[in-house]
Amino acid sequence: MTDENPVWHNEAARRAWEANAAHWDDYMGEAGNDFVNLLIWPRLVRLLGLQPGERVLDAACGNGLYALRLAEMGATVVGFDFSTGLIERARVRAAEYNGRITYHILDATDLMALLTLGEHSFDAAVCNMALFDMADIAPMAEGLSRLLRPGGRFIFSVMHPCFNGLHVTFQTETADDGKNMATRHFLKLSAYLTAFTSSGIALRGQPMSQPYFHRPLQELLAPFLSAGFVLDALEEAAFPPTHRPDKLTSWSGNYAEFPPVLLTRLRNTGWPEG
Repeated sequence: MTDENPVWHNEAARRAWEANAAHWDDYMGEAGNDFVNLLIWPRLVRLLGLQPGERVLDAACGNGLYALRLAEMGATVVGFDFSTGLIERARVRAAEYNGRITYHILDATDLMALLTLGEHSFDAAVCNMALFDMADIAPMAEGLSRLLRPGGRFIFSVMHPCFNGLHVTFQTETADDGKNMATRHFLKLSAYLTAFTSSGIALRGQPMSQPYFHRPLQELLAPFLSAGFVLDALEEAAFPPTHRPDKLTSWSGNYAEFPPVLLTRLRNTGWPEG
């Protein structure tokens, strides 16, 4: 990140997630929320194209919500996160899966630690709503290129860097259009192209704010393309106009033209740029 210290920010992120682990898990649990169930999960399933028995890496797995669902679909899942609190809760839920889910406390910014998971041993990898929590994504890009088998796919979901983040303000206005008093909803952006770090609240009521690492699309994808991945699918997920959120959030069907989530599928060619 420009003019930033990734090591310092990574430790700040870790401290925040340890502090917020219980609050986050109590909120999300296994059920998730509308972002998970309406925007991310259906598209993740389609993009992943999981085959029974495949070995899947769940990077920055949090409380294991996605790992449980992948295991139920027949995958063998290895998940990791740098939050001890989240992994402890994930392990409790995984106990009934007869060894089909394994969790590790591991930092995604530590390449050597990533490689201990087993080079060329995974058919696929996923990372959901977590890249913007990482101070440096280059180590994971390189690590995944070595952990995935040639042709293996990597699917990630993130807050859409164009439309969702601390650089975005929700706006509502009412105006006379000559016939009615019309209400319009729109977004106001204060930045985009310049990468930046800022502090925000993921969930209302969480004990500690956390650092967010905003990257425009070119910086989000560049480390993976340089590591030998090719982009072969991209989806932008928005709520339908009729949607009303299940839990308190700024996003609703009022902003149906703006996708709050971006999902991509990359494939490992096994040939990083020279």
